[in-house]
Amino acid sequence: MTVTTDVLIVGSGPAGAGAALLLATLGIPNIMITKYRWTANTPRAHITNQRAMEVFRDAGIEDQVLADATGHHLMGDTVFCTSIAGEEIGRILTWGTHPARHGDYRLASPCLPVDIPQNRLEPILVRNATERGTQTRFSTEYLGHRQDPDGVDVDVRDRLTGREYTIRAKYLIGADGARSQVAEDLGLPMEGRMDIAGSMNITFRADLTPYVGNRPSVLYWVIQPGSNVGGIGAGLVRMVRPWNEWLIVWGYDIDGPAPVVDETAATAIVRGLLGLPDIDVEITGTSLWGNNERYATRLHSGRVFCAGDAVHRHPPSNGLGSNTSIQDSYNLAWKLAAVLRGQAGPSLLDTYTTERAPVAEQIVRRANRSSREFVQFFEVLGLLDARDEAEMVARIEERKANTPAGAAKRAALVAAMELKHYEFNAHGVELGQFYESAAIAGDGTSRPVPARDPELYFEASTVPGSRLPHVWVGDARTRVSTLDLAPMTRFTLFTGIAGEAWAAAAEKVSAELGVPVETVVIGPGRAVTDLYYDWARAREVEEDGVILVRPDKHIGWRSARLPADPVAALRDALATILGRSRTR
Repeated sequence: MTVTTDVLIVGSGPAGAGAALLLATLGIPNIMITKYRWTANTPRAHITNQRAMEVFRDAGIEDQVLADATGHHLMGDTVFCTSIAGEEIGRILTWGTHPARHGDYRLASPCLPVDIPQNRLEPILVRNATERGTQTRFSTEYLGHRQDPDGVDVDVRDRLTGREYTIRAKYLIGADGARSQVAEDLGLPMEGRMDIAGSMNITFRADLTPYVGNRPSVLYWVIQPGSNVGGIGAGLVRMVRPWNEWLIVWGYDIDGPAPVVDETAATAIVRGLLGLPDIDVEITGTSLWGNNERYATRLHSGRVFCAGDAVHRHPPSNGLGSNTSIQDSYNLAWKLAAVLRGQAGPSLLDTYTTERAPVAEQIVRRANRSSREFVQFFEVLGLLDARDEAEMVARIEERKANTPAGAAKRAALVAAMELKHYEFNAHGVELGQFYESAAIAGDGTSRPVPARDPELYFEASTVPGSRLPHVWVGDARTRVSTLDLAPMTRFTLFTGIAGEAWAAAAEKVSAELGVPVETVVIGPGRAVTDLYYDWARAREVEEDGVILVRPDKHIGWRSARLPADPVAALRDALATILGRSRTR
């Protein structure tokens, strides 16, 4: 038996379910398979940044995510301590919750970061994808695939019946995680290593409201020499649901025997890190996993594409994993839709690798660097060369001393804490992805030189390749983001009253190329007004100029002024982006 579809997706995690949702929203027939009987059964990824929330907003599920998420105001009072009930070493306001950074986040996007565990996010994605047309098949295992010029034959097995059959798809997306069989079968070139360090999770329930309610955060770092947390005694207590569901993470020597932790041992570890020897604890699970430092330098071959952890594998530092996975699918979905509809040439699909492979490398390097930067914190406390537990404790205590050594340690702790902004407030990494590819029609300008650290700070621009800047516009009754005016279902032109000729040009080119293009004219007396005059400051073109926004909200082209022949200019730009030959 052979089943047919336009796109087959292997995997129902953030990348796979995200791809299914976006393709279904765009009206593209797709099948999503997973070898598991249901979605994620552990919290896994949780930080959901502004860019991912913008994708959910575009897909019409932002409200559902917000309803099941922990809000931004409860995310950021991140603590370093000797135990949850013990002494603090310091705090850092994270994810843009510091007043000095909150404005950066507010100005950059209509959305704020939230915390939603993966086991709560995946059902939202899968449900909405299935409601919109995705054929979702659980307990269905990918076995292998064969490509030809017209499509991909994918062999699968029903794990309930053992029956094997073939799904014939025009395109295949491998979103099957860090041990991706699709990526392995495809032979994607990889850089880096897997399993560079070992980690163990313990999930548990316990009411910690009296100890954390005054300092709400999703992360509490515990430095506890002598604990059985491995190494120098550093572990993470992570909030899953405030304030009674939790997850503990710590490292172990991956080159040695894997630790075995039963319920009694897990309870002792939890109580030790909490500093509450008598607290009632319900252990709900344990698991082992490896920290990775590996990324693909090519994300597709022919008609087969890989997304998410299949092509970027790294520790959870910076909270980049699921966010980047969703953005992979956002980049790929509109391109597949355009090619399948005959609106774009097949070469458009090559730009998936061109645009997203540099992002994969960037986030793998950043996450691993952030993980390693904890070493400075331990160095400052003097833990790395301490001879035993007693000396570690004494060196931590030394930060309190009215001595030259104590003063030096306190000053060094300030510097070490500052370094952690690169993990917890890396706004530029989260939001500043810039594309250079054949799907960007340059205008002869270059990306602006950053005025501030580009990892810590996001700086909006309309240079082609940039994400469309967010500003609030609207009328006397409504206020909308510029991002809301450029949905993934079409290309969108932004211009001013002096550039109204672009609207007629867009209508003509849209009809000629068979590509949806709509024009947004911003100005007084029009449907959209520049409420705060922020658009005039953000657009970086004259009022009669234009900004062409792709369906993924990246700027594909712009013109500083209205040219003599706007139809020809727009036609050439769209033809370039879509990989179509220019015709007059």
